[in-house]
Amino acid sequence: MKYADKKEFDQANMFGQGDPNVNFAPYFVGNSYLHPLTDTAAGEFPLFNVTFEPGCRNNWHIHHADQGGGQLLICTAGEGWYQEWGKPARPLREGSIVVIPPEVKHWHGARKDSWFSHISVEVPGTGTSNEWLEPVTDEQYEALTK
Repeated sequence: MKYADKKEFDQANMFGQGDPNVNFAPYFVGNSYLHPLTDTAAGEFPLFNVTFEPGCRNNWHIHHADQGGGQLLICTAGEGWYQEWGKPARPLREGSIVVIPPEVKHWHGARKDSWFSHISVEVPGTGTSNEWLEPVTDEQYEALTK
């Protein structure tokens, strides 16, 4: 469901918006918010609810791993996009699940007319790292709705 109205989105965003995602802001176009769902300092498995304002998206990026690794997205509120390099973008809605293997260049974010949130799971592995790449251009992004 699209949520242009922030109050309606907040009611649907059951895991909460969290704080401005300042540490990763250089890798996003627009504003995003991060809400930790587990206590990683206590050794709990890392789960984060990431909220994107309308039009916000992260840069192209790759989750590297020698073994295991990758990322899992569980879409919880609003509508967004996921795209792998060289493939058409895939619309995301509440309940969509995206399994992203390691070494796949991709991006994800909100539609331009809807708030969007997903739970992000960094899949455990050995030799894992994240490589942030170029932004998704306005031309690339705008072409999704044409």
